[in-house]
Amino acid sequence: MKRIIVFLIISNISFSQQVKRKLVWEENFDGNTLNQNAWNYELGDGCPNLCGWGNSERQIYSTDNHNVQNGNLIITAKKSETNYSSTRITTQGKKEFLYGRIEARAKLPIGKGIWPAFWMLGSNIKSVGWPKCGEIDILEYVGRDPHFVFTSLHTDSSHGNTINTKKTNIPTIEEGFHVYTVDWTQDKIEFFVDNNSVYTYNPEIKNEATWPFNKPFYILVNMAIGGNFGGPDVDDSIFPQQFEIDYIKVFQ
Repeated sequence: MKRIIVFLIISNISFSQQVKRKLVWEENFDGNTLNQNAWNYELGDGCPNLCGWGNSERQIYSTDNHNVQNGNLIITAKKSETNYSSTRITTQGKKEFLYGRIEARAKLPIGKGIWPAFWMLGSNIKSVGWPKCGEIDILEYVGRDPHFVFTSLHTDSSHGNTINTKKTNIPTIEEGFHVYTVDWTQDKIEFFVDNNSVYTYNPEIKNEATWPFNKPFYILVNMAIGGNFGGPDVDDSIFPQQFEIDYIKVFQ
């Protein structure tokens, strides 16, 4: 009997060690420039292949709308006489992940027309296209709908439409920094805000159409302006607006 008890204790320790996640990548935005070993810029308005980046967005992405200071990435949306401008960065081809806990600590911009996001796309997007590649929206916020955050998934079964989604009311979400997280396993995807679970996706049937989430994904951070989701009306008096990211961490 003693031998059996010892075996069970050892087995439990071994199991807990196996399921315990380790930090495998972190971006703390040290220094004063973006680490281009991890990040790519996506520039322009998406034309000719994806004008308005597929959502009738109004901004032009540039390398001049962000800075790294005091351990934060600060993306600044601006309005000039001729256009709106912002920044969009990705880890495509540099940092890609299959499963894990992916989180960012961020402070939101505010105002009608603002649409910041922290999200992921399937790394096979170039070969299979969107939405077949899958999309994981860990954080979306639209200034026209204050005090709410959106967590969503896009798949081929939904034809890309936002039906696997949750809109969560958090009255203090515009105040200071908050932590936005996805916990992604081979069985389910669960979203958290400040460690509070807000939405879980776990389809009964997992196939290519409902579950493209069995392949590596890369991370994107951007702040769009206007568009189908941000809203057609933009309050020009709000600019400039800043989307601040303190860190991004991946645990596996």
